[in-house]
Amino acid sequence: MTAATPQQPVQDLDSQETREWMDALSAVIEKAGPERAHFLLEGLLEEARQHSIDLPFSATTGYVNTIEPTEEARCPGNIEIEERLRAYMRWNAMAMVVKANRHNPADGGDLGGHIGSFASLAHMFGAGFNHFWHAENENHGGDCLYIQGHVSPGVYARAYLEGRLTEEQLLNFRQEVDGKGLSSYPHPKLMPEFWQFPTVSMGLGPLMAIYQARFLKYLHARGIANTENRKVWVFCGDGEMDEVESLGAIGLAARENLDNLIFVVNCNLQRLDGPVRGNGKIVQELEGEFRGSGWNVIKLLWGSEWDSLLARDKDGALRKLMMDTLDGDYQAFKANDGAYVRKHFFGRDPRTLEMVSHLSDNDIWNLKRGGHDPQKVYAAYHQAVNTKGQPTVLLIKTVKGLEWARRARARTPSTKPRS
Repeated sequence: MTAATPQQPVQDLDSQETREWMDALSAVIEKAGPERAHFLLEGLLEEARQHSIDLPFSATTGYVNTIEPTEEARCPGNIEIEERLRAYMRWNAMAMVVKANRHNPADGGDLGGHIGSFASLAHMFGAGFNHFWHAENENHGGDCLYIQGHVSPGVYARAYLEGRLTEEQLLNFRQEVDGKGLSSYPHPKLMPEFWQFPTVSMGLGPLMAIYQARFLKYLHARGIANTENRKVWVFCGDGEMDEVESLGAIGLAARENLDNLIFVVNCNLQRLDGPVRGNGKIVQELEGEFRGSGWNVIKLLWGSEWDSLLARDKDGALRKLMMDTLDGDYQAFKANDGAYVRKHFFGRDPRTLEMVSHLSDNDIWNLKRGGHDPQKVYAAYHQAVNTKGQPTVLLIKTVKGLEWARRARARTPSTKPRS
């Protein structure tokens, strides 16, 4: 796969002077903090503009996590127990869809359903339900959840474990016309006690959520209702962001300072019919759209297993490799094994190949994407809910479907949950 040839960087004619500038910036960050460094950089840029220097502009950052490991808020939950519960949920979600399609084998089992989408964001829902999202009660008006429609099986699977749904309802997934089953997607008219908003008219969920967040601010500003601590969470697929409505009002969200609004874009790089951006990088594209519109952008791309490798990446070889690799190639890596990743990813540069020489092929295969790391998902959510003055978008990289369904089966106890 090939991408457009990037503009060639300007040759460094005085590397020692460059190093001195970099060291000076590092010293400011260490001694005076990032705010002071930001102020100085803005001042330098403005001074350069006054001298008519043509400045390159980029609304994107490196293809690494926004939050440094040392800055991560620690998850207060028992991650091992939470992982076990997620294994039950993934199993039940899969079994529910499979059983529904076996009801009428004469019809060819074409009832349908989506298993892969929930498998890719189970950790994101787990962190939200367990640690961040509020139901309506006497002390809180309740958060608003715009759920990515194709993940409804996973939400039903969790509700079943909580005792909110019955086994009979799960067995009638997508067969709700007689009142016993569950709607295919979030549908408040069919299930008014369960779903808050309809979201599967792709693109309309993000658009509605922006105006929902704005209306909550309006109610609070006018003294009509106390909505100060209520958040609006929006879950979208990276393919859904192509819908014109998905991005159509993000400028309004920033202009209105909607810090009660959080978008979570599940970047599994995959549509139903192929990669989202086979010869590009959808995360970088979306970062530019949102950051350019005034949003706080948090990228979560790599799991904790990558931290030690990145810490050893003193010359930036691994970071460059991550940036240069295209989405189609990332999908090919997850369709193969650790030996393939060693050869075709790390093997592109002898420095990165040496960096993983101590790792087995299985170790390399288990280098997770960030959305499957519960600690890092928690840290990203924690920073998002504590951001003031602007809306936040979380661009979280995941794997869709097969691999994580396989892992869920491997972790599920021998006596499998009934579904």
